[in-house]
Amino acid sequence: MFSDTEYDLIVVGAGHAGCEAAAAAANLGSQVLLVTMNMNTIAQMSCNPAMGGVAKGQIVREIDALGGQSGIITDRTMIQFRMLNRSKGPAMWSPRAQSDRMRFAEEWRLTLEQIPNVDFWQEAVTGLLIENDACVGIRTALGIEFRSKTVVLTNGTFLNGLIHIGEKNFGGGRAAEKNSRGITEQLMELGFEAGRMKTGTPPRVDGRSLDYSKMEVQDGDANPSRFSYLDTPPLTGQRPCYITYTNERVHEILREGFEKSPMFQGRIKGLGRATALAWKTKSTALPTRTVTRFLWSPKAGAPSNAT
Repeated sequence: MFSDTEYDLIVVGAGHAGCEAAAAAANLGSQVLLVTMNMNTIAQMSCNPAMGGVAKGQIVREIDALGGQSGIITDRTMIQFRMLNRSKGPAMWSPRAQSDRMRFAEEWRLTLEQIPNVDFWQEAVTGLLIENDACVGIRTALGIEFRSKTVVLTNGTFLNGLIHIGEKNFGGGRAAEKNSRGITEQLMELGFEAGRMKTGTPPRVDGRSLDYSKMEVQDGDANPSRFSYLDTPPLTGQRPCYITYTNERVHEILREGFEKSPMFQGRIKGLGRATALAWKTKSTALPTRTVTRFLWSPKAGAPSNAT
């Protein structure tokens, strides 16, 4: 039984950071338990189905140089590659890949399942086991205790997560997924401070409802590069992205809804700037800009029509 094993490391949360933590420790010989609330959403691409971009692309390559998996998995599942900022000096170049978000998550899970000393457990973690001022394991919602030498928390947006949609708000870690409670409260009792960051998630729309003939085509690089320095498969059969622009009339219509926006009505109490800026944030930060650009990544969950 898993609960009879003392692990070297327990990772709570199987997003991108949790997957990297589990893989890194296991590949170095540690016995690892990866705990997630849903085995079907391991390494889910919740927001923009892309890896890299300005600043972030360098981080993915640094992870690869350190032996991580993100670059390898991106190379195996990307549908487009572009080196951004080519018009500037090489120090500003930033690799970005649009990924098949379903294949990306599948590849991460397959990679982890092929590492012999990674175990999985599907359940919410509600508390940490503390003995002599040291964390020695976790407790799940069912009351099962797992012991370990080290616990890594990579909970992402799920710890006491709160979702705002217009004038409504409700607990959740991601759309249609419940949040996780218990860990934050315990950490605060132990003397840690808790705060909130905020993020905005782009919508998924049915690609069949869009007229791509009226959009600006953005192709990938003619000679696409890769993220990993290892011998990953070359990208063939790239898919284009598409660009649309707003105008002043669109901005006027959207501003009519500001009075119901949780951002402007003070219902969102997150600290600092958003990790993914919503259009309304950009429009108020840059009020003289009458055009905003949107990038559409078609079939980000191929073979579905999600865009």
